[in-house]
Amino acid sequence: MSLQMKVFGLTIDPSTNSPIMILKATEGEEALPIWIGILEATAIASELENVKFARPMTHDLLKNVIEAMGAKVEKIEVCDLRDNTYYALIYLKTDKKEYTIDARPSDAIALALRAKAPIFVSEDVLKKSKKSSKAEVGVGTREAQKWTEILESLSPEDFGKYKM
Repeated sequence: MSLQMKVFGLTIDPSTNSPIMILKATEGEEALPIWIGILEATAIASELENVKFARPMTHDLLKNVIEAMGAKVEKIEVCDLRDNTYYALIYLKTDKKEYTIDARPSDAIALALRAKAPIFVSEDVLKKSKKSSKAEVGVGTREAQKWTEILESLSPEDFGKYKM
């Protein structure tokens, strides 16, 4: 089973200066931070901020190709977490056939935002993510407490600090 989520915002990991995309359940309190690359963060931020470019960027091009071929992005799903790597699927549909395409979550979400397609996260991924972070930092350690405090203290205003 999967939970529908939305991009709550982007922020920066204070210890590595890497972008973090925060997904939050549309109903409920579940949240999932995913560390992503700067280019993917830029693609997501530009769509969230409704920034339009003179020429199509990569995810815009992909959306245009999908539509030109008569397909539609039905949804995307963050479907797995293995060895600290998240996996996603893009679900495409035409009049005659359905396709499932493997993708990085950041690329799938950048496309979903452009296509106005729903974003889902597998409940198994949420469970694995919680286990993975506890195993990495150790339950009850200072590092685990720091991340809990950071994620719980984030407000919508914090995401405005992310500069492209």
